[in-house]
Amino acid sequence: MLRTQQTALPAHLPERTADLAPVVGPTPLRLVAKPEARPVVRGKFLFVGDEKFFIRGVTYGTFRPDANGDEFPARELVERDFALMREFGINAVRVYTPPPVWLLDAARDQNLRVLVGLPVERSAAFLDYGECHQSIERMVREQVRACAGHPAVLAYTIGNEIPASIVRWQGRRRIERFLENLYHAAKAEDPDGLVTYVNYPSTEYLQLPFLDFV
Repeated sequence: MLRTQQTALPAHLPERTADLAPVVGPTPLRLVAKPEARPVVRGKFLFVGDEKFFIRGVTYGTFRPDANGDEFPARELVERDFALMREFGINAVRVYTPPPVWLLDAARDQNLRVLVGLPVERSAAFLDYGECHQSIERMVREQVRACAGHPAVLAYTIGNEIPASIVRWQGRRRIERFLENLYHAAKAEDPDGLVTYVNYPSTEYLQLPFLDFV
């Protein structure tokens, strides 16, 4: 069930109406400032500025790479999809691979926040190899650096559901240390960005207290 809030218009509207975008969905039509302030965690809630941010999100992808290796649809298609999402009251989009900056710009134009996936789970099975840790950390740093500071970024996910068989093979503590190192690598590139990990019931025993939220 969607959780929504109704917010009255301020007594004096901003002078720069170009920085406002209409939101259509389960709440009445109103003007909402495009993403500028970055989300923060306070207690059990996400906040943007002084207001709680309740996520009404969808996933976007994964997509089959095109002939150029691009893992997202063409820009005009993404812009159309994001506009439709906004019309239905969506405020967040999860992608599973690092997005190009133009996609973040398109999200900002539609008042959407993006949960940026960093697919480190693709390499988690190879931690026994000497260079694997360093190469994964370099990848995380490069991908976070490319998005750092963008107002449309909701958070980064350092991995998505590492298979239970891999966690058992590598050992719980080793995977926990692996994810903690990646957390600090991501924060080093974007200190104000939130970082999380996408877990699932088969490995919910992982202890990850360093994450910004779960």
